[in-house]
Amino acid sequence: MSCTLKLNVLRSLFIILGCFMVATLIYTLYIDGLPFRKDLLTPWMAATLVDFYITILALAAWVFYKVPNWIIAVLWIILLVCFGSITTCAFILLQLFTFSPQDPSQDPMHNVLVRQHSKNDPERKRTFFSVMAARILFVALGCLMLGSLIYTILTDGSPFRKELLTPWLTATLVDFYINVVAISVWIVYKEAHWINALVWIVLLISFGSITTCAYIVVQLFQLSSQDPLYLVLLNSRDRQGWF
Repeated sequence: MSCTLKLNVLRSLFIILGCFMVATLIYTLYIDGLPFRKDLLTPWMAATLVDFYITILALAAWVFYKVPNWIIAVLWIILLVCFGSITTCAFILLQLFTFSPQDPSQDPMHNVLVRQHSKNDPERKRTFFSVMAARILFVALGCLMLGSLIYTILTDGSPFRKELLTPWLTATLVDFYINVVAISVWIVYKEAHWINALVWIVLLISFGSITTCAYIVVQLFQLSSQDPLYLVLLNSRDRQGWF
């Protein structure tokens, strides 16, 4: 697939997803009011929110790295926490629309994912957060979500019950799975074989942020402890040419 075609596909995908989430949010506000109500915080809603915000944390780490100005990065992260996948789509679209390919065969994902450094830029080799610390963090987050899932099943039973599917839980799931699509696009870019990518995406759909954390940890263990952390964003081919 050419760079231009890939760009257009990705732009169209995230425009559609962003608009769908905006419509879902407006519709849910109209039919069910504001979400800040104690009656909405059922055990499965709480577990879904834990799942959702672990995924948000992973995306926020990328945003913080990607935006050079930390004040603007913090503003983006606040929007990400407040508006979820609407902000995810907006941020990705901003990266896609500010990218102008010089080479038709160039992969836009490389430039969307990493901050552009000059070859002599010292930040290119600087490690702001160690690979080891990132491994510990995402192992801990994955265990937190696994514990939340097991606890909720033991105390509240199966999630596959019609009465649980309130308007706001439905909207939260839509929000969550749009972020899952964004992470799935990254997985497709990262994996050399489509079968591997498909297996990871099925696991991601089934187990949410548990799979997100597991996938990130697997990628982190492919780096040495001395590597810059942002190399985890790149596939093996682009990583060799980048650092």
